[in-house]
Amino acid sequence: MTWRRNVRRRVRTWQSARSEWKAARDEWKAEYERSKAARRAAGKKREFPDTDHPGPPPTGFALLPWLLLGLGAFSNLLQGETPNPWIGGLGLPAFNSLYIYVTFRSFDRVKRESVSTRVALGLMGLLTTGLALGYGGDWLTFFPLLGLATGAALRGRGLGRTGLLLALYAGAIAYVRGGWDDATGIGYATFLSSMVTAAILGLSEAVRELRAAREELARRAVEKERLRFSRDLHDLLGHTLSVIVVKSEAARRLAPRNMDAALAQITDIESVGRQALTEIREAVTGYREGSLATELTRARSALSAASVEPVFSQSGTPLDPQTEALLGWVVREAVTNVVRHSRASRCEIAVESTAERVRLTVTDNGTGPATNTGADTSTGTGTGTDTGTGTGIDTDTGTGTGTDTGARTDPGTGVSAAAGAREGIGGTGLKGLTERLAAAGGSLTAGPAPRGGFTVTADLPVRADELTPATAAVPRAGRPAG
Repeated sequence: MTWRRNVRRRVRTWQSARSEWKAARDEWKAEYERSKAARRAAGKKREFPDTDHPGPPPTGFALLPWLLLGLGAFSNLLQGETPNPWIGGLGLPAFNSLYIYVTFRSFDRVKRESVSTRVALGLMGLLTTGLALGYGGDWLTFFPLLGLATGAALRGRGLGRTGLLLALYAGAIAYVRGGWDDATGIGYATFLSSMVTAAILGLSEAVRELRAAREELARRAVEKERLRFSRDLHDLLGHTLSVIVVKSEAARRLAPRNMDAALAQITDIESVGRQALTEIREAVTGYREGSLATELTRARSALSAASVEPVFSQSGTPLDPQTEALLGWVVREAVTNVVRHSRASRCEIAVESTAERVRLTVTDNGTGPATNTGADTSTGTGTGTDTGTGTGIDTDTGTGTGTDTGARTDPGTGVSAAAGAREGIGGTGLKGLTERLAAAGGSLTAGPAPRGGFTVTADLPVRADELTPATAAVPRAGRPAG
């Protein structure tokens, strides 16, 4: 009953391979229909879209027609020209079964390199040798089929040596049975079938792998662009909205006693809003260009409106535009955190450059993460209790709400956005800056200052040629250097 189980297993293997081939064929047909539709649309618009298709994935069915080479041996069996026909009658289907088994497994890399495939290929070689030595004539054509299966299964550096040895071996067997004429023909056909089959299948596999790699690169490029856009929006809107909130609070405080000063703050709000619209448009189109001097001017205005004394100092050699643009991003993010979270009265911004490196330091004398002077949002399930006086806006989602940003105690389960932004590199903006500067060969550190307050330090190479090409283009294109 063992032979019945073997036959059933062969049938199941054949059915499985046939179903896989049908699924691959259906997938290719659907892709081909999409390609035809794209070509028709391109023809109407007189365009030439990228609709290259490598065709259906190859399977073992592509190598099945070569079994027709064994028709000569089959004809000898039918015409009674073969001695001991029962040996040939068993050898022919056994050879065909091994050929089908090896070729179908050769189109899967894991199955192709498995031990069972190599064993089947070895048995196929022994069977071919026995049939060729026993009968000769048309039975010698099994050697080119053996070479074809060898080329499909053994792809790699050792294929050339293997193919040459197999061709010499086939030629020797053919010489024993039929002389030099059969030896040269069978040897050449065996070598050619193994080499050409391996070359064609290897090239087809390489093309498909390259196409998959191209699609993966395109997908990663889209993800990188999305990340660039989200970071730019965070940096632009976070800073701009903080400045607008601070200036609005200043205008509200000044309105009852000094209307002219309040109108000046409102004018600044209008100017900041217009500038924000321009920057967002430039960020969307990818042509935003940063400037350290511009960011320092904006920082002075934002700090002054928040009642924070700005102190600027700069020394050393002039900086390249790319380096200035990266430092401008650092100033923007650091000043935004000072305005929103520090409750500081003084902020120092220092730029020190040497022939090789430049360091930017932003230090405030704030009271830490538990207090803030800007907009702060806490979400909790308990009752919020707000004490103190200040000019910020605080909204607690729970059973109570308060409008105040002094020293705050919230017994609910909410998490303060101010605390998260002041925990070293934990904030979203600081994380993005860390990646940008790291890609440029620099570094960013942030944390509590030794004498109180908070410090953000950025270190970068001075020369533009020390920046990577992708990073150097980022500030001019509005892209994060990460």
